[in-house]
Amino acid sequence: MSREIYTVKTVSMDPDRVIRAVVPGSKSITNRALLLAAMAEGESLIKNCMNSEDAAVFIQALKDLGFEIKESDPPGSSIVKNKDIAIKGCGGDIPVKKADIYVGSAGTAARFLLAMLAFSDGEYFIDSSDQMKARPMEPLIKALKEAGAAVECTEEEGHFPMKVKGNSGVFPERINVNIEKSSQFLSALLIAAAAYGKGALISASGSHGLAYVEMSASMIKDFGVNVKSGLFGSQYDTFRGWQFEGGEKLKGREYNVEPDMSAAAYFYAAAALLGCKALVPGVRLNMLQGDTEFLKLLEKMGCTLSEEEEGVVLTGPAGGELKSPGIVDMGAYSDQALTLAALSPFVGGSVAIKGIAHIRLQECDRIAAIEKNLSALGKECEDREDGVIIRPGELHGAELESFGDHRVAMSFALCGLRIEGVMIKDPDCCRKTFAEYFEVLEDALKL
Repeated sequence: MSREIYTVKTVSMDPDRVIRAVVPGSKSITNRALLLAAMAEGESLIKNCMNSEDAAVFIQALKDLGFEIKESDPPGSSIVKNKDIAIKGCGGDIPVKKADIYVGSAGTAARFLLAMLAFSDGEYFIDSSDQMKARPMEPLIKALKEAGAAVECTEEEGHFPMKVKGNSGVFPERINVNIEKSSQFLSALLIAAAAYGKGALISASGSHGLAYVEMSASMIKDFGVNVKSGLFGSQYDTFRGWQFEGGEKLKGREYNVEPDMSAAAYFYAAAALLGCKALVPGVRLNMLQGDTEFLKLLEKMGCTLSEEEEGVVLTGPAGGELKSPGIVDMGAYSDQALTLAALSPFVGGSVAIKGIAHIRLQECDRIAAIEKNLSALGKECEDREDGVIIRPGELHGAELESFGDHRVAMSFALCGLRIEGVMIKDPDCCRKTFAEYFEVLEDALKL
């Protein structure tokens, strides 16, 4: 049964409280592992996969393309129901040569599958949700067309839905893609080159954090294909690139997905607000996910970190008295810009977040969402082109918009732990990645 609004319960300060929360497997790693396994030689078992709307859409799309996939529940019991997924790889071939697939609102699935299909020997129609239709695709489409694929947008140019006719695995000497709006465009090309075992040199233009590109390259190596990164070209034309020698094939394997750091961050942030401890089992400081940088930011704001056998333990400052981090460039871990914004009402001084212009083009305009929700709570906000400046203000409860965006809903719920009367509209938008979020939050805080 869907809910129209969720009222957050305030929580008393208790330094002896320990927030312990099990979170879904990483969305970013789940999606990459699923596609790498499908295109590998032999069978793979991907353990601790995220069980969400996005993951379900991706899995169904792979099934519609002819891949054999079996899902099972891992041992153990928790509110969060992750999945173990067995995939029979097809060695760089897509079994079904003509199909209609649906990518919903799953941005990673949409971009990765588009690149994969563009280098195939088939013809496909890709449709999406209205939310995904609004998100940018033109830079990737341009790169794929330049590589010889036929991509036809059937409604608005540069957006889903679209018809794709593959170029039968032809990779030009060099492919360049602009990543100003999303680094997923580059990751999509890297995974496609690895999947088809082709020699390729891929470069990127535009300013964007590369943490998730580095994740893609690391996982490609885990599945058996080497990719070199560095500076290429001549002294007159030097560029950052990723090079594949060709001839190597992805190999099936057992792969364990890390806990989703984007989800874990909310529980560590809750401990920061409440001056207590938090532990998310399986979280490490050296994980593949760029959002681990958020833990270091919380440390700068007055929290302490320790890495214990079960995972990272964060201890918030006494009384939840957080220091302002000042000006923070969050380009490399921009999902956490919303989380920092939700903490900002409780820090001493102003907070400025920069380097996040691209989050205007995600599930909603996230910079505008920050400004609107903090203003509703009484904070003074200045919306900038690539970020936001947040200044002190007198706080009060309010109904906050989620804008259909799971990260807006999860982040701003944290404000209600210390401000009476905070309500989140459309809380069920969290089904996109973390359907059990509010249930886990209540359980972890014993509400």
